Amino acid sequence: MIKLDIFSDPVCPWCWIGLAELARALDSRPAHPFSIAYHPFRLNPQMPPGGMDRVDYLRAKFGDRVDEINAPIAARAAALGLVLNPSPREPDTTDAHRLMHWAGVDGAQSAVMTGLVRAFWEQARDIGDHAVLADIAADAGMDRDMVLRLLASDADRDTVAAREMHARERGINSVPTFIIADQHAVSGAQPADLWRRVIDDLSQEK
Repeated sequence: MIKLDIFSDPVCPWCWIGLAELARALDSRPAHPFSIAYHPFRLNPQMPPGGMDRVDYLRAKFGDRVDEINAPIAARAAALGLVLNPSPREPDTTDAHRLMHWAGVDGAQSAVMTGLVRAFWEQARDIGDHAVLADIAADAGMDRDMVLRLLASDADRDTVAAREMHARERGINSVPTFIIADQHAVSGAQPADLWRRVIDDLSQEK
């Protein structure tokens, strides 16, 4: 298998779109050689622990350019048939990344990330809420009660922070970023056709 390390944040719109494109490619190439691992990267590391109103967040970040910023996201989502119904709450994603860390132990990362992005972008759910995170974990086959107990503690908070810092020290400063075999970096929401070509090229090399 070939490692595919993915640095992403579930509240990043281009991560949502980029992961949907990758999923399409993987579905069309079921014999793909990738062993996928997700790594933490917070789009908004200064977000207050309780999050904030999404409209206020967007206005503070983009000012009067909000519609301009959102237009290509909406167009790309529509082209992929994705439902654009984001949460009205912009969360701190620290706990979501802690959940992803535990999902790695359980072999449930892909299912949990899918649950996170769908909850935030399509179901208007607050993924800063522990009950929502526990629901997502349970849907992915994890122990809901255990996840709730872990979220109520500071378990692995420092570990996740250290992993994010390591990513930034490696020069990763935007998401999504994909690292193939610890050598080749692919940034941004690349189309499924590009991933199919990558998979086909790697399969030929093998």
